[in-house]
Amino acid sequence: MILRIFKAMALTGCFLCVYQVGFAQITDTVSAAISDSGIVKPVPDNVTVKDNHFKTAGKVFRDLALSVPGDFSEMGKEVSVHWKRSVAYTAGVGLLILADKPVTRFHQDVVEKYIDYKLPSLPSVKLIKGVNLLYGIDLYLAYPLGALYAGSLAANYKTGQRASLNSFKAMAYSYIITQIVAKSIFARQRPDLTLSNPNDPLGEEFSRNPYDFFNFRPIRFEGGGYATSFPSFHATAYYAVAKVLAMEFNNYWIPYSAVTIVFLSSLRAHQHWVSDMVAGGLLGTVIGHGVVMGTRRLEKRRSEKIQRLSSKKKPRIEYSIIPSISFSGVGVNLHASF
Repeated sequence: MILRIFKAMALTGCFLCVYQVGFAQITDTVSAAISDSGIVKPVPDNVTVKDNHFKTAGKVFRDLALSVPGDFSEMGKEVSVHWKRSVAYTAGVGLLILADKPVTRFHQDVVEKYIDYKLPSLPSVKLIKGVNLLYGIDLYLAYPLGALYAGSLAANYKTGQRASLNSFKAMAYSYIITQIVAKSIFARQRPDLTLSNPNDPLGEEFSRNPYDFFNFRPIRFEGGGYATSFPSFHATAYYAVAKVLAMEFNNYWIPYSAVTIVFLSSLRAHQHWVSDMVAGGLLGTVIGHGVVMGTRRLEKRRSEKIQRLSSKKKPRIEYSIIPSISFSGVGVNLHASF
Protein backbone atom coordinates (compact mmCIF):
# COMPACT_ATOMS: atom_id res chain seq x y z
CA MET A 1 0.00 0.00 0.00
CA ILE A 2 2.74 2.45 0.99
CA LEU A 3 4.76 1.48 -2.09
CA ARG A 4 1.79 2.22 -4.34
CA ILE A 5 1.38 5.63 -2.77
CA PHE A 6 5.02 6.47 -3.45
CA LYS A 7 4.66 5.22 -7.02
CA ALA A 8 1.58 7.38 -7.40
CA MET A 9 3.46 10.46 -6.27
CA ALA A 10 6.32 9.61 -8.63
CA LEU A 11 4.02 9.63 -11.65
CA THR A 12 1.08 12.02 -11.62
CA GLY A 13 1.98 13.61 -8.32
CA CYS A 14 5.17 14.98 -9.78
CA PHE A 15 3.31 16.32 -12.79
CA LEU A 16 0.55 18.09 -10.86
CA CYS A 17 2.71 19.28 -8.00
CA VAL A 18 5.62 20.54 -10.09
CA TYR A 19 3.23 22.09 -12.62
CA GLN A 20 1.30 23.94 -9.94
CA VAL A 21 4.40 24.89 -7.95
CA GLY A 22 6.05 26.17 -11.11
CA PHE A 23 3.05 28.31 -12.01
CA ALA A 24 2.70 29.53 -8.43
CA GLN A 25 6.36 30.47 -8.16
CA ILE A 26 6.27 32.30 -11.50
CA THR A 27 3.30 34.25 -10.16
CA ASP A 28 5.04 35.20 -6.94
CA THR A 29 8.37 35.96 -8.59
CA VAL A 30 6.64 38.89 -10.26
CA SER A 31 4.78 39.72 -7.05
CA ALA A 32 8.00 39.64 -5.06
CA ALA A 33 9.60 42.05 -7.52
CA ILE A 34 6.62 44.35 -7.09
CA SER A 35 6.92 44.02 -3.32
CA ASP A 36 10.60 44.92 -3.39
CA SER A 37 9.72 48.10 -5.25
CA GLY A 38 7.59 49.17 -2.30
CA ILE A 39 4.08 48.38 -3.52
CA VAL A 40 2.97 45.40 -1.45
CA LYS A 41 4.74 43.51 1.30
CA PRO A 42 3.35 41.30 4.05
CA VAL A 43 3.34 42.96 7.44
CA PRO A 44 5.31 40.78 9.89
CA ASP A 45 3.90 40.01 13.32
CA ASN A 46 6.79 41.70 15.11
CA VAL A 47 6.64 45.12 13.45
CA THR A 48 4.72 46.62 16.36
CA VAL A 49 4.04 45.65 19.94
CA LYS A 50 2.14 42.39 19.91
CA ASP A 51 -1.57 42.64 20.69
CA ASN A 52 -3.37 40.38 23.13
CA HIS A 53 -5.20 37.27 21.92
CA PHE A 54 -8.61 38.90 21.49
CA LYS A 55 -7.28 41.97 19.70
CA THR A 56 -5.19 39.87 17.29
CA ALA A 57 -8.14 37.60 16.49
CA GLY A 58 -10.38 40.63 16.00
CA LYS A 59 -7.95 42.25 13.57
CA VAL A 60 -7.68 39.05 11.54
CA PHE A 61 -11.47 38.74 11.26
CA ARG A 62 -11.73 42.44 10.42
CA ASP A 63 -9.23 42.10 7.59
CA LEU A 64 -10.98 38.93 6.43
CA ALA A 65 -14.17 40.92 5.85
CA LEU A 66 -12.77 44.25 4.69
CA SER A 67 -10.45 42.69 2.10
CA VAL A 68 -13.26 41.02 0.14
CA PRO A 69 -13.54 43.70 -2.60
CA GLY A 70 -9.75 43.84 -2.86
CA ASP A 71 -9.55 40.05 -3.27
CA PHE A 72 -11.50 40.13 -6.51
CA SER A 73 -9.60 43.20 -7.66
CA GLU A 74 -6.32 41.34 -7.15
CA MET A 75 -7.62 38.32 -9.06
CA GLY A 76 -8.47 40.57 -11.97
CA LYS A 77 -5.08 42.27 -11.82
CA GLU A 78 -3.31 38.92 -11.80
CA VAL A 79 -5.02 38.00 -15.06
CA SER A 80 -4.89 41.41 -16.78
CA VAL A 81 -1.47 42.71 -15.75
CA HIS A 82 0.22 39.47 -16.79
CA TRP A 83 -2.03 39.05 -19.80
CA LYS A 84 0.54 37.28 -21.97
CA ARG A 85 0.90 34.51 -19.43
CA SER A 86 -2.90 34.39 -19.00
CA VAL A 87 -3.36 34.01 -22.77
CA ALA A 88 -0.71 31.29 -22.88
CA TYR A 89 -2.36 29.24 -20.12
CA THR A 90 -5.81 29.74 -21.61
CA ALA A 91 -4.52 28.56 -24.99
CA GLY A 92 -2.90 25.57 -23.30
CA VAL A 93 -6.19 24.56 -21.69
CA GLY A 94 -7.92 25.06 -25.05
CA LEU A 95 -5.45 22.75 -26.79
CA LEU A 96 -5.88 20.21 -24.02
CA ILE A 97 -9.65 20.30 -24.56
CA LEU A 98 -9.06 19.53 -28.26
CA ALA A 99 -7.03 16.47 -27.27
CA ASP A 100 -9.14 15.61 -24.25
CA LYS A 101 -10.56 12.32 -25.47
CA PRO A 102 -7.27 10.44 -26.00
CA VAL A 103 -5.64 12.19 -23.03
CA THR A 104 -8.52 11.36 -20.67
CA ARG A 105 -8.71 7.82 -22.04
CA PHE A 106 -5.02 7.36 -21.18
CA HIS A 107 -5.73 8.92 -17.79
CA GLN A 108 -8.51 6.39 -17.13
CA ASP A 109 -6.69 3.33 -18.46
CA VAL A 110 -3.23 4.00 -17.06
CA VAL A 111 -3.03 6.78 -14.49
CA GLU A 112 -6.17 5.95 -12.51
CA LYS A 113 -5.20 2.27 -12.33
CA TYR A 114 -1.65 3.09 -11.35
CA ILE A 115 -2.63 5.65 -8.72
CA ASP A 116 -5.07 3.63 -6.70
CA TYR A 117 -4.97 4.45 -2.99
CA LYS A 118 -7.39 5.89 -0.49
CA LEU A 119 -6.90 7.80 2.72
CA PRO A 120 -8.75 6.58 5.84
CA SER A 121 -12.25 8.00 6.23
CA LEU A 122 -12.74 10.84 8.70
CA PRO A 123 -15.97 11.69 10.55
CA SER A 124 -18.07 14.19 8.61
CA VAL A 125 -19.18 17.57 9.92
CA LYS A 126 -22.93 17.89 10.53
CA LEU A 127 -24.15 21.33 11.54
CA ILE A 128 -27.69 20.50 10.44
CA LYS A 129 -29.27 17.15 11.15
CA GLY A 130 -29.05 14.92 8.10
CA VAL A 131 -26.85 17.35 6.14
CA ASN A 132 -23.13 16.68 5.75
CA LEU A 133 -21.44 20.06 5.46
CA LEU A 134 -17.97 18.59 4.92
CA TYR A 135 -17.21 14.99 4.08
CA GLY A 136 -14.80 12.69 2.25
CA ILE A 137 -11.27 13.78 1.46
CA ASP A 138 -12.27 17.44 1.88
CA LEU A 139 -11.89 16.82 5.61
CA TYR A 140 -8.16 16.33 5.10
CA LEU A 141 -8.05 20.04 4.32
CA ALA A 142 -10.75 21.27 6.68
CA TYR A 143 -9.52 19.59 9.86
CA PRO A 144 -5.84 20.64 9.55
CA LEU A 145 -6.89 24.21 8.69
CA GLY A 146 -9.17 24.25 11.72
CA ALA A 147 -6.37 22.90 13.90
CA LEU A 148 -4.00 25.52 12.49
CA TYR A 149 -6.41 28.27 13.47
CA ALA A 150 -7.03 26.86 16.95
CA GLY A 151 -3.31 26.49 17.62
CA SER A 152 -2.51 29.93 16.25
CA LEU A 153 -5.32 31.44 18.32
CA ALA A 154 -3.92 29.84 21.48
CA ALA A 155 -0.38 30.99 20.62
CA ASN A 156 -1.52 34.47 19.54
CA TYR A 157 0.11 33.80 16.16
CA LYS A 158 -1.39 36.22 13.65
CA THR A 159 0.13 34.69 10.51
CA GLY A 160 -1.29 31.25 11.33
CA GLN A 161 -4.75 32.67 12.00
CA ARG A 162 -4.65 34.67 8.78
CA ALA A 163 -3.42 31.69 6.74
CA SER A 164 -6.18 29.43 8.07
CA LEU A 165 -9.04 31.88 7.57
CA ASN A 166 -7.77 32.99 4.16
CA SER A 167 -7.64 29.32 3.15
CA PHE A 168 -11.28 28.85 4.13
CA LYS A 169 -12.10 32.06 2.27
CA ALA A 170 -10.31 30.73 -0.84
CA MET A 171 -12.37 27.53 -0.61
CA ALA A 172 -15.56 29.62 -0.42
CA TYR A 173 -14.51 31.68 -3.44
CA SER A 174 -13.70 28.48 -5.32
CA TYR A 175 -17.20 27.16 -4.63
CA ILE A 176 -18.85 30.38 -5.83
CA ILE A 177 -16.66 30.86 -8.90
CA THR A 178 -16.62 27.24 -10.10
CA GLN A 179 -19.69 25.44 -8.75
CA ILE A 180 -22.15 28.33 -8.99
CA VAL A 181 -20.83 30.41 -11.90
CA ALA A 182 -18.39 28.59 -14.20
CA LYS A 183 -20.08 25.18 -14.19
CA SER A 184 -23.44 26.83 -14.93
CA ILE A 185 -21.95 28.78 -17.85
CA PHE A 186 -19.90 26.02 -19.48
CA ALA A 187 -22.30 23.19 -18.52
CA ARG A 188 -19.94 20.49 -19.76
CA GLN A 189 -20.85 16.83 -19.49
CA ARG A 190 -18.56 14.57 -17.49
CA PRO A 191 -16.57 11.95 -19.41
CA ASP A 192 -17.76 8.40 -19.81
CA LEU A 193 -16.02 6.39 -17.09
CA THR A 194 -14.85 3.83 -19.66
CA LEU A 195 -13.89 5.75 -22.79
CA SER A 196 -11.97 2.72 -24.05
CA ASN A 197 -15.21 0.69 -24.18
CA PRO A 198 -17.64 2.64 -26.40
CA ASN A 199 -20.20 -0.19 -26.23
CA ASP A 200 -20.76 0.25 -22.50
CA PRO A 201 -24.08 1.89 -21.54
CA LEU A 202 -23.80 5.65 -21.07
CA GLY A 203 -25.42 7.49 -18.19
CA GLU A 204 -27.38 10.72 -18.63
CA GLU A 205 -24.68 12.91 -17.04
CA PHE A 206 -21.79 11.37 -19.02
CA SER A 207 -20.55 11.84 -22.56
CA ARG A 208 -17.92 10.45 -24.92
CA ASN A 209 -17.70 13.82 -26.67
CA PRO A 210 -15.17 16.19 -25.04
CA TYR A 211 -16.83 19.14 -26.78
CA ASP A 212 -20.21 18.53 -25.15
CA PHE A 213 -20.55 21.98 -23.55
CA PHE A 214 -23.47 24.35 -22.90
CA ASN A 215 -26.02 21.81 -21.68
CA PHE A 216 -27.73 24.53 -19.69
CA ARG A 217 -29.63 23.56 -16.56
CA PRO A 218 -30.64 25.23 -13.27
CA ILE A 219 -27.84 26.22 -10.91
CA ARG A 220 -26.67 23.18 -9.01
CA PHE A 221 -25.36 23.79 -5.50
CA GLU A 222 -24.20 20.22 -4.85
CA GLY A 223 -21.26 18.48 -6.49
CA GLY A 224 -21.66 16.02 -9.35
CA GLY A 225 -24.65 15.60 -11.59
CA TYR A 226 -25.66 16.66 -15.08
CA ALA A 227 -23.38 19.12 -16.93
CA THR A 228 -21.04 19.89 -14.00
CA SER A 229 -17.64 18.94 -15.35
CA PHE A 230 -15.74 22.14 -16.22
CA PRO A 231 -13.81 23.27 -14.30
CA SER A 232 -13.08 20.87 -11.45
CA PHE A 233 -14.21 22.37 -8.15
CA HIS A 234 -11.92 20.13 -6.10
CA ALA A 235 -8.84 21.06 -8.15
CA THR A 236 -9.77 24.73 -7.84
CA ALA A 237 -10.35 24.65 -4.09
CA TYR A 238 -7.37 22.44 -3.24
CA TYR A 239 -4.81 24.46 -5.17
CA ALA A 240 -6.31 27.73 -3.99
CA VAL A 241 -5.61 26.56 -0.42
CA ALA A 242 -2.12 25.42 -1.41
CA LYS A 243 -1.41 28.83 -2.91
CA VAL A 244 -2.59 30.66 0.21
CA LEU A 245 -0.48 28.52 2.54
CA ALA A 246 2.54 28.76 0.25
CA MET A 247 2.41 32.56 0.17
CA GLU A 248 1.61 33.00 3.86
CA PHE A 249 4.43 30.73 5.06
CA ASN A 250 6.80 31.28 2.12
CA ASN A 251 7.05 27.55 1.45
CA TYR A 252 5.75 25.86 -1.68
CA TRP A 253 6.76 22.23 -1.54
CA ILE A 254 5.04 21.27 1.70
CA PRO A 255 1.53 22.66 0.99
CA TYR A 256 1.53 21.70 -2.69
CA SER A 257 2.81 18.17 -1.97
CA ALA A 258 0.27 17.64 0.82
CA VAL A 259 -2.62 18.93 -1.28
CA THR A 260 -1.58 16.78 -4.26
CA ILE A 261 -1.45 13.63 -2.11
CA VAL A 262 -4.97 14.32 -0.84
CA PHE A 263 -6.27 15.18 -4.31
CA LEU A 264 -4.89 11.99 -5.86
CA SER A 265 -6.29 9.79 -3.10
CA SER A 266 -9.67 9.66 -4.86
CA LEU A 267 -8.58 10.33 -8.42
CA ARG A 268 -11.08 7.95 -9.99
CA ALA A 269 -13.95 9.46 -8.02
CA HIS A 270 -13.37 12.94 -9.50
CA GLN A 271 -14.83 11.83 -12.86
CA HIS A 272 -13.38 14.68 -14.90
CA TRP A 273 -11.79 15.33 -18.24
CA VAL A 274 -8.11 16.08 -17.73
CA SER A 275 -8.60 19.66 -18.94
CA ASP A 276 -11.20 20.17 -16.17
CA MET A 277 -8.59 19.43 -13.51
CA VAL A 278 -5.82 21.48 -15.11
CA ALA A 279 -8.13 24.47 -15.58
CA GLY A 280 -9.30 24.12 -11.98
CA GLY A 281 -5.74 24.07 -10.68
CA LEU A 282 -4.84 27.23 -12.60
CA LEU A 283 -8.01 29.00 -11.50
CA GLY A 284 -7.35 28.00 -7.89
CA THR A 285 -3.86 29.45 -8.08
CA VAL A 286 -5.28 32.80 -9.21
CA ILE A 287 -7.91 32.74 -6.44
CA GLY A 288 -5.38 31.94 -3.72
CA HIS A 289 -3.02 34.64 -4.95
CA GLY A 290 -5.84 37.20 -5.00
CA VAL A 291 -6.90 36.37 -1.43
CA VAL A 292 -3.40 36.81 0.01
CA MET A 293 -2.61 39.96 -1.98
CA GLY A 294 -5.96 41.49 -1.05
CA THR A 295 -5.12 41.13 2.64
CA ARG A 296 -1.59 42.43 2.15
CA ARG A 297 -2.73 45.54 0.32
CA LEU A 298 -5.29 46.25 3.03
CA GLU A 299 -2.63 45.94 5.74
CA LYS A 300 -0.22 48.09 3.75
CA ARG A 301 -2.77 50.88 3.30
CA ARG A 302 -3.57 50.81 7.00
CA SER A 303 0.14 50.87 7.92
CA GLU A 304 0.78 53.82 5.58
CA LYS A 305 -2.18 55.71 7.05
CA ILE A 306 -0.82 55.24 10.57
CA GLN A 307 2.61 56.43 9.46
CA ARG A 308 1.14 59.54 7.82
CA LEU A 309 -0.83 60.42 10.91
CA SER A 310 2.15 59.90 13.21
CA SER A 311 4.44 61.96 10.95
CA LYS A 312 2.22 65.02 11.03
CA LYS A 313 3.63 67.46 13.61
CA LYS A 314 1.31 69.48 15.75
CA PRO A 315 1.80 73.25 15.36
CA ARG A 316 4.17 74.57 18.03
CA ILE A 317 4.73 78.13 19.25
CA GLU A 318 8.04 78.88 20.86
CA TYR A 319 8.63 82.18 22.59
CA SER A 320 11.19 83.79 24.85
CA ILE A 321 11.24 86.95 27.02
CA ILE A 322 14.56 88.74 27.33
CA PRO A 323 15.11 91.68 29.66
CA SER A 324 16.50 94.79 27.94
CA ILE A 325 18.49 97.58 29.62
CA SER A 326 19.87 100.54 27.69
CA PHE A 327 20.68 104.26 28.12
CA SER A 328 17.25 105.06 26.75
CA GLY A 329 15.38 102.97 29.28
CA VAL A 330 14.52 99.55 30.69
CA GLY A 331 12.15 96.96 29.12
CA VAL A 332 11.73 93.44 27.79
CA ASN A 333 12.04 91.88 24.32
CA LEU A 334 9.50 89.21 23.29
CA HIS A 335 10.61 86.70 20.62
CA ALA A 336 8.12 84.18 19.17
CA SER A 337 8.47 81.50 16.48
CA PHE A 338 5.72 79.43 14.86
